[in-house]
Amino acid sequence: MTRRPAAHDYEAMLHRGFAAMGTDVNLWVDAAAGAQARAALMAADAFIRGFDRSLTRFDPGSELNRLNTAPERTVEVSPLLARLVAAAREAAEASGGLVDPTLVDDIERAGYTRTLYGAAPAPLMEALAAADFRRPARPHPEARWRELEIDLAGGAVSRPPGVRIDSGGVGKGLAADMVAELWSGMLPAGTGFVIDCGGDLHFGPGAGDRAYEVSVDVPFLAAGDLSLSITGGGVATSGIGRRIWRRPDGSFAHHLLDPSTGEPAWTGVVSVTAVGNSALAAETTAKTALLSGPHGARRALAEGGGTLVLADGAIEIVAPGGTVNRVAGPSGEAGLPAPAEATERLGSAFAQRRPIAPEPRRSAA
Repeated sequence: MTRRPAAHDYEAMLHRGFAAMGTDVNLWVDAAAGAQARAALMAADAFIRGFDRSLTRFDPGSELNRLNTAPERTVEVSPLLARLVAAAREAAEASGGLVDPTLVDDIERAGYTRTLYGAAPAPLMEALAAADFRRPARPHPEARWRELEIDLAGGAVSRPPGVRIDSGGVGKGLAADMVAELWSGMLPAGTGFVIDCGGDLHFGPGAGDRAYEVSVDVPFLAAGDLSLSITGGGVATSGIGRRIWRRPDGSFAHHLLDPSTGEPAWTGVVSVTAVGNSALAAETTAKTALLSGPHGARRALAEGGGTLVLADGAIEIVAPGGTVNRVAGPSGEAGLPAPAEATERLGSAFAQRRPIAPEPRRSAA
C-alpha cells in the first residue's frame, strides 16, 4: 500500500485522520490556508463518511445495496451513486474487463462478506506457496459490466435485475478525487494538499516544483525502503497481501478476482504501485497491472511508471516510458540482491512530473 510522504513534507500541513471505507483515511492541507484549511478538512471528513455509508456493500441499508436488490431494471439514484457506477464502468472499459464491478456473487462466495478492516491477514508466503498455478486473469466472456447504463443528468442507473455492483474496485480512488474537487472550491488557488484513502492518494499542488516523497510498502521489504517522487496527480497500490484469508477448506483467497473464473487471481504478481493523473486512474492501472501477470503489468505501467513486486520476490521499477529496472530478485538470480538485501538499491525509485490534476468534474457533494 502507498503510504504518506516523508515527514518534512508535512511540517507545514494540518492533518485529519479517521477510519472509513474499511481502511484508514488521512488528509493534509497546507496550514497557510488557515481557517479555510480547517473547514476543508471538516468538509472532507463529512463527505467521505457519507460516501462510505451510501456506497458500502456491507450495510444492507446502503443506497448501493438498495440498487443491487431492486427488482426494476432502471432505478433512480443519487448523483453520488450514479458517479460511482459510471466510474466503475469506465474502469472496466479501460482495463479490458479485468476490473469488473459485477462480481459481487463471486467475491461473496470466496468469503469476502464483511469488512476486513482490523483483521489480521493470512500469511502471504503460505498463500503463495499453496497457489498451484499462476496465470494472467482474463475478462468474463459475458462482460456483464457492459450492461450498466448510467444517466448522470437524469440520476438513474439501468442494469438487468440481479446484476449487483461492487464499489470496492474504484471507491477509494473516486473518493480521493471527489475530495480534491470539493477542495478546489474551498481553498485558495495553489494550496498544497494530500488526500490518502487507504493508499489511493491524490496530490494537490506543491510550492513551485516541490515534489512529495511517497513511501510505498513493499512485500518482502521493510516499510519505507521504496519511495516515489511526485509533484501532483495520483498514486495507488493494489496488492493481495492485506486482504487475504483462509477459507474453511484450508485454501487461501483474496479480494482480486479473475473475472473468467470468479476465483482469486494468482497471476504471479503480488503488488503494483501505479502513477496516474488522478487517484482513480492510478487505482485502475494498478489493478489492471496486477491482474495481467508480469508481462502485462509491465505494459500497463509503461505510460505513467510504477513498481512491481512478483511472487518469486523480484522487485521491478518501471519508469515512465516503459524502461524496466529489476532491483531485486530471488536469491542467486543474475547477481541481484535477494529482496531482504535490496534496500541499498531502492531509495527514490523515479521522479514523476505531471500536471497537478485533471480538469475538475462537478462534485456530487
